[in-house]
Amino acid sequence: MSTSRIKRFNELFSGLEDCDVDEQKQMIEEMNEIIDEMNKKEFESVFTTRMFDKIYKMIEEKKMSLKDSLLLLKHMGYCNVLKNMWSSGFNDSEMRRRFEQMIFEEEKKKEEKNKGLLINLCECYIFQSCSFTPELLSICLSCILEAASKKEESEENQKEVEIALLALSRISQDFEMKQELYLKEITEIIKHQQKHRNLTKLANHSAWEFLINRFYTNKLLEDTVVNELHFSREAARELDVLTRNVDWKKKEEEMNKEEAKEEFTLVRWLQTIVVYFCLCHLRNEENVGLLKNIVQVHRAAKGDNHRGIRSQCVCSLRNAAENRNVKVEDLLKGGAVDAILERIRRRTLIDVIVYKCLQFFTIASNRLKEEDDDAKEKVKRKSSKMEIFEKLEEEGYEDIITSFYETLNIFNKRHYHTLLLKFSDYFVNV
Repeated sequence: MSTSRIKRFNELFSGLEDCDVDEQKQMIEEMNEIIDEMNKKEFESVFTTRMFDKIYKMIEEKKMSLKDSLLLLKHMGYCNVLKNMWSSGFNDSEMRRRFEQMIFEEEKKKEEKNKGLLINLCECYIFQSCSFTPELLSICLSCILEAASKKEESEENQKEVEIALLALSRISQDFEMKQELYLKEITEIIKHQQKHRNLTKLANHSAWEFLINRFYTNKLLEDTVVNELHFSREAARELDVLTRNVDWKKKEEEMNKEEAKEEFTLVRWLQTIVVYFCLCHLRNEENVGLLKNIVQVHRAAKGDNHRGIRSQCVCSLRNAAENRNVKVEDLLKGGAVDAILERIRRRTLIDVIVYKCLQFFTIASNRLKEEDDDAKEKVKRKSSKMEIFEKLEEEGYEDIITSFYETLNIFNKRHYHTLLLKFSDYFVNV
């Protein structure tokens, strides 16, 4: 933890109430630069309930303008998501209750309503809070979607849209909301992006993440996501671009801000794809292309620096294998079987990735053992069995599985789900 960073941030924060408007803005800009450099421990040590209450007090006593406080809090919330950090200080603070009050008060105004202020309040609240009343969520959704729907392509506007969509993506999948509150607007945003490519990569992903997360409470979105918006095609495209943009030789601490953002966006796409394969059960021919690009990422993510990315890739492929509407021949065409075999050959016994690889082959094997009444499907299944069998035999798969015999129980003790101990459950019999 850098004590000098925290010390400087606290010095600036303490001096906010004793300076004029121009000085205060300059100090907040410097504080935002320090936030960009903070790690998780530093972030959590600074953004406490006490700090939020202090900001609230300064606003109430007219020692800090609301505009400047929003500048600080919005940037803090943006970095909160970008660095995958979290501070619970806001939830227990007086500021949270004051923000709720201001959002309701501003929303009730008619001709005098300050839309810019309301949008900023809603974005800050969504970034910082972990729970919302249905009425508050409805107001925030409407305001943030309006901000995210701006079509101007200036750099400043792109940044504002990115912040708005990133805030939307923070809304937990647990919150059930009527689709008339968001579906038309988010669909239009995604369609406009597909036509004009006006969003940043992070903004584009955030729009998709918000929509895919709604699957948890609304299964009726499948047709929109698969057939109207073509999620698999778009996700494959983004993975391809990001895979080429990421500098795979660099460690995280060696990356500049933009490089780190590219890799962060790639990881978020993989996490969203894991959810997609888990929850979307509509047949989709475009999944083959998506699988190919997941395999591309998996092969690019070499070395210890990218173990998390490889794990996400294998988890995506495992979930695809488990999805009844992703056919086994899709897994073959997409290169999933080859990729999993490559990974399992480079195993380490403490590696969670090996566990997921073994799950993949258990699932694929069980699916190929199922009976099918349709004659054409029987022929396809037999062909798939033969192709996988030949791959497994060529790669020495039986010897690999045998080598795990003494360690399967160890894997089972390390993970929540148990692996099968019978050898036959890992093999494709032709």
